[in-house]
Amino acid sequence: MNEEPMNSSSFYDDFTEVTSSTDYFIGDAVLCVMEEVRKFTTLFVPVAYSLICVFGLLGNILVVITFAFYKKAKSMTDVYLLNMAIADILFILTLPFWAVNHATGSWKFSNIMCKLTTGIYAINFNCGMLLLTCISLDRYIAIVQATKSFRLRTWTLAYSKMICLMVWLFSIIISISTFVFNQKYTIQGRDVCEAKYHTTSEAVKWKILILVLQLLFGFFIPLLFMIFCYMFIVKTLVQAHNSKRHKAIRVIIVVVLVFLVCQVPHNMVLLVVASNIGRLRSCSDEKLISYTRSVTEVLAFLHCCLNPVLYAFIGQKFRNYFLKIMKDLWCMGKKHKLTGFSCSKMHSETYISRQTSETYENENASSFTM
Repeated sequence: MNEEPMNSSSFYDDFTEVTSSTDYFIGDAVLCVMEEVRKFTTLFVPVAYSLICVFGLLGNILVVITFAFYKKAKSMTDVYLLNMAIADILFILTLPFWAVNHATGSWKFSNIMCKLTTGIYAINFNCGMLLLTCISLDRYIAIVQATKSFRLRTWTLAYSKMICLMVWLFSIIISISTFVFNQKYTIQGRDVCEAKYHTTSEAVKWKILILVLQLLFGFFIPLLFMIFCYMFIVKTLVQAHNSKRHKAIRVIIVVVLVFLVCQVPHNMVLLVVASNIGRLRSCSDEKLISYTRSVTEVLAFLHCCLNPVLYAFIGQKFRNYFLKIMKDLWCMGKKHKLTGFSCSKMHSETYISRQTSETYENENASSFTM
């Protein structure tokens, strides 16, 4: 068997799929030609990444603008939402590089850009998933443990920067191998940005380790926390005498369902890949896995476009802030008075309105359930 595919595993062999489009030998003579897979990824992946990039940047930038100019981050959920939006933006900014890579069939950028994009890609994907876990836990404390949570939530808010810094540092630690092993080199006459290992045993060991970390922190831990926390949150809301409880329960159900629909298919494929590392697969099986990984990967990345809608703008408060942003942008674009008020006056009144409304907001209120 040709050793080259085993000794050189792409970053996408850990998180996505690129080397699956590389021709390789099965046994001593049978060549598995991946031309069909290359044609599919050349068309499908760049278009999908471009759409995710446009809509993901739009939604997450609006979240950052909202927190920066309109809404003070006054609870841990707000702090997590802001950090998640930043992580999603950084993650999305790497997608154009991979779109070009898929469209051209080779890595057109430098070795430094290869390491940076793969590293940033992994760090922010893991960070986004861990922040979803933090949001679930904070909502559980605020709603289920409401009578006991004031002191704890006051303490966590005081140390919010430290908590988020720990999340970012942990994401860097579990993603460090991407900086170490990924590099630009030539394989089968084309430049690639992939992880390069010295021996087959080293390749198998690192691929299994990275896949385990990806599955653990990128799926199973967030899923377990979401199921545990939201299950008790729903139970608490059902027992509460609140006119908004049914809306809150519907939002929580949508949040969990969207997470499952986006993440389960891709992570199930990763489980199949992890269980088959080091084993000989038929050419048809390899092609099927390649197609499936490309589609489910795009579905998983779609989650970063939906995060702003699910965790921010679905709430009444964020919708109000969003309308204020649109009015201010329209006013500045037109550069004339809007309903009798100047842009500067309107912005001043918006700021005063924000300060007044936030004085009466409940700190335990969730940004996405109220």
